[in-house]
Amino acid sequence: MFKSGFVAILGRPNVGKSTFLNHVIGQKIAIMSDKAQTTRNKIMGIYTTENEQIVFIDTPGIHKPKTALGDFMVESAYSTLREVDTVLFMVPADEARGKGDDMIIERLKAAKLPVILIINKIDKVHPNALLEKIEDFNSQMSFKEIVPISALQGNNIPRLIDILKSNLEEGIQYFPTDQITDHPERFLVSEMIREKVLLLTREEVPHSVAVVVESMKRDEETDKVHIRATIMVERDSQKGIVIGKKGAMLKKIGSLARRDIELMLGDKVYLETWVKVKKNWRDKKLDLADFGYNKKEY
Repeated sequence: MFKSGFVAILGRPNVGKSTFLNHVIGQKIAIMSDKAQTTRNKIMGIYTTENEQIVFIDTPGIHKPKTALGDFMVESAYSTLREVDTVLFMVPADEARGKGDDMIIERLKAAKLPVILIINKIDKVHPNALLEKIEDFNSQMSFKEIVPISALQGNNIPRLIDILKSNLEEGIQYFPTDQITDHPERFLVSEMIREKVLLLTREEVPHSVAVVVESMKRDEETDKVHIRATIMVERDSQKGIVIGKKGAMLKKIGSLARRDIELMLGDKVYLETWVKVKKNWRDKKLDLADFGYNKKEY
């Protein structure tokens, strides 16, 4: 008997949702950064064994939106509650429960879905602090299970997967065994470039960046995948930061991104990057749609 199900990963920004998903899938499909609100679209990670398939949906961090892009991200995260059988509500062990957590808890109560509380980053706290955290969240709502983990180190993740497997119901295999995400390669390439911009640039840049892959094709002569991508920013000053002195920053972004893209594609890559200014794109619906933040997703 084959079993399957859909599982949402919800939480505030920067709690480790993408790190967890990449660990479970065993390959980078969601970008990671210490900057909040790194994930902007729902990203599906597909975990398949001989007897089960768990389709994880990594969602943007839930926060108080200040732009149309922020509205898109939060609505995208909450819309997932209409699509799944179980919710993993992830909180960090090293931070106190905040207003954002309380807001999510109220939505989860209304959704009437089984919720597993995942306390991540347990490697950063003393066990006594962990017990206090469990008691605090337990007093807010009833959880199906509470599982402390370290997504970075992999601690306790096998136990969590076993719990999810035991809760699956009989169902079809939704995706082929070797498929690990629903997103096309172009999306993953654009995300890997954006991750490097987040990693390398100063505070004023990250939230203003979008990456559009203009073309992606194999060069028959060199047998390399030739990728042309445009990094969009909102201001001229940000363009200067992304390009850097004599193009040094852009070169570094491209070099680091190319390594990840080659690992994902299993091919040599020639990556060409450009930087353009599109003023206030985060508040313009047409630009949001053009850059892949489209309401059709929910």
